[in-house]
Amino acid sequence: MKEKILVVDDEQSHRMMLKAVLMKEGYEIIEADDGVSAIKAVENEPFDLILMDIRMTDMDGIEAMKEIRKMSPSIPVVMMTAYASVKTAVEALKSGAYDYLTKPLDIDELKILIQKSLEHYRLQEENAFLKERLEDRFDFSQIIGKGRRMKELFETLSLIAPSDATILIYGESGTGKELVANAIHQNSPRAQKPFIKVSCAALPETLLESELFGHEKGAFTGAIARKAGRFQMADGGSLFLDEVSEMSPSTQVKLLRVLQEREFEPLGSTKTIHVDIRLIAATNKDLDVEVKEGRFREDLFYRLNVIPIHLPPLRERKEDIPLLAEHFFKHYQEKNKSSIRGFLPKTIDTIIRYDWPGNIRELENAIERAVLLCQSEYISPEDLPLPVQGAEDRDQSILYVPPGMTLKEVEKGVILQVLAEMKGNRTNTAQILGISRKTLQNKLKEYGIQEEEIFEKKILKKPHKNYPENFIFLYLL
Repeated sequence: MKEKILVVDDEQSHRMMLKAVLMKEGYEIIEADDGVSAIKAVENEPFDLILMDIRMTDMDGIEAMKEIRKMSPSIPVVMMTAYASVKTAVEALKSGAYDYLTKPLDIDELKILIQKSLEHYRLQEENAFLKERLEDRFDFSQIIGKGRRMKELFETLSLIAPSDATILIYGESGTGKELVANAIHQNSPRAQKPFIKVSCAALPETLLESELFGHEKGAFTGAIARKAGRFQMADGGSLFLDEVSEMSPSTQVKLLRVLQEREFEPLGSTKTIHVDIRLIAATNKDLDVEVKEGRFREDLFYRLNVIPIHLPPLRERKEDIPLLAEHFFKHYQEKNKSSIRGFLPKTIDTIIRYDWPGNIRELENAIERAVLLCQSEYISPEDLPLPVQGAEDRDQSILYVPPGMTLKEVEKGVILQVLAEMKGNRTNTAQILGISRKTLQNKLKEYGIQEEEIFEKKILKKPHKNYPENFIFLYLL
């Protein structure tokens, strides 16, 4: 296909000369006699390069170029001028011109500059295309997280997705193992082929074998017709085996053979079926322990554990909880056409403090419930499930102790901190510390804590003069 050049000049004779020269070089030439016509031309069709005079009637070349770059910022523009000056050149280049030529044009220089400009344009387009393909290929947008653990996960996924290696995903229930498996498939060369899922824990042994390998009519009671198995359905694509640790020993043997030979026989059949699949397995158990205790075959474990991926539970990635909560809120707000505007700050604090034993699945359910039950503009802690609401009540605090402090100094620091929290109330302070009020009085006297320090609340404003800035209670999330 010929490369298309737009020649813009209000001198017809100059346009005709350029057209004749450039058509001989194999380019397709479109003409425009001023800046306005050039803009309209770019609006109507794509160009590979624009050769434009600076001084023209109605609209000059620099103004026209600015408008054109708003529509097509990557098109190289070479400016032409009969009034060359440093100021003109700088203005043209600052405005986005690739380069400029002085009239009368040197035809050889013109040809070289056009070739150079088009080569630059092609490289830009190729780089943009490759970048877009890379972003599309490794699109993990459905997996939400910005913390260190999740960044490491994204890096690992981008490396392993293009391969055909067997992957074993470890993670507690609700951590998103299926979501990760799907992301691996979608970013692999098999993306256009089937992604077939099987939950090994949801089916009894006989049905699981039938689901995986298929069966012939009459193979067992209830087998009224021939059925293709999931391995056969996944041919050319990926098969995801969730909770693979729940497989019976006999099914484990058959799975091992498929991984080794890439072939199997359906139940009740002697016909061998060959398959080309990528296997992704997942478990919420420690397969090392399962192997040691004889519940899982060691040889199968090594076949599955080629590339292990460990998904952290939600309690170990608390920095991601607000992101996930916001994601689920927007989803259910839109789904239910809710007018709720978001979360109260204390609601987010409560959500972060909870340990989420059910992980992401439990968090999603809690947010859906809150959206449905909330009767005000913002979701409050009272809209969350009771176990989540109680997270703040179960909160504990620990003391950070700077190196080199003695036990006496630590004790004094604790007393100061609790006094500050209790706003100088000695009775409440003694109760929290688990000592009598008299013992507290003796401690205050022993450590020289003055009355005015307590009642003027100086300890609320700054650390005690004898203690460093970092001697504070750190609240456990």
